[in-house]
Amino acid sequence: MRNNVPTSSITLLKSLQSKIFPAVEKELIYWKAKATAIPNQELRDQALASIDSKKFHCQGGAVYALLAGERNREAIKFIVAYQTISDYLDNLCDRSTSLDPADFRLLHESLFCALDPDQQTQNYYALREDQNDNGYLHDLVRTCQVQLALVERHVAKPFLNRLVSLYTDLQVHKHVDIRERVPRLENWFKEEKEDDELAWYEFAAASGSTLTVFCLVSYLLGGKLDEPKAKSIFEGYFPYLQGLHIMLDYYIDQKEDVEAEDLNFCFYYPNEEKMSQRLSLFIQKAAEQVQPLPDSSFHQMIRQGLVGLYLADPKVKYLFDETNLKKHLLKTSGTNARLFHLFTKLYYKMRK
Repeated sequence: MRNNVPTSSITLLKSLQSKIFPAVEKELIYWKAKATAIPNQELRDQALASIDSKKFHCQGGAVYALLAGERNREAIKFIVAYQTISDYLDNLCDRSTSLDPADFRLLHESLFCALDPDQQTQNYYALREDQNDNGYLHDLVRTCQVQLALVERHVAKPFLNRLVSLYTDLQVHKHVDIRERVPRLENWFKEEKEDDELAWYEFAAASGSTLTVFCLVSYLLGGKLDEPKAKSIFEGYFPYLQGLHIMLDYYIDQKEDVEAEDLNFCFYYPNEEKMSQRLSLFIQKAAEQVQPLPDSSFHQMIRQGLVGLYLADPKVKYLFDETNLKKHLLKTSGTNARLFHLFTKLYYKMRK
């Protein structure tokens, strides 16, 4: 893979199709084989389900490997392993019967460990009945650690720790007993909020993205990160680009979340018009905040790619007023968003 960071949508799409997706597929085949060998049925089922249903998370996240230069393969290994941990734990928390916040927090200690090669793994299942995963979660964690051990990490450490801390808090609060979720999330927002422009559910959404972690780690592996740059990336991505990412994810999941009675942050907008206005604001704010970053055209394409990718999902056609909202958000995002939207629709057609 060439070291140059793509600056146009065509070169980015070519890199995705010819280099990124095949490498991600190879990693996922490896992890699926590991998941299939998990002895405990519940852990095995959730590990396999997370890979089968959330593969596109790894595919999308792996675009950041293009920032890692000669170590792009190492970046893909890290991104796929880290995202697989995240999706697996999300499934375990979603299907929990105990609804125990201490259990959820212990599970997510694995993400802190994945970002620190000096940290020893532990039994992350200690507070739940299902235990034997044949080393699956530990192997995922160690894969992340091995890639990070290749580079000096201290410049990114405070930002990575902040991101995983926010992510863990979100996962704990949103998976407890349904009666406790909103009060816990609202109180957490009051304690954490740094931006009065956000509602509590928008802050929560911004905390749920892994994009900034992948961006920082890829730049680290490429040897192109110092502390000022790490700080600018954190501030460029959080909260608006990360918030846009997860709000779009929730937007396309509305129908199934109603049926499953799952928490969905889009439900807290008073109406469709307000949601459209706020998503447009996130698009505009994200554009402003990533513009000063190095490789700014790449980061702008990430923003446009998110909009194009999510709005091309087949689930969108089942949503209320989807045509008007889709047209509005694609127009707000710019020409590249339409191109990514078309590419994604073609990709879905080819998969059938």
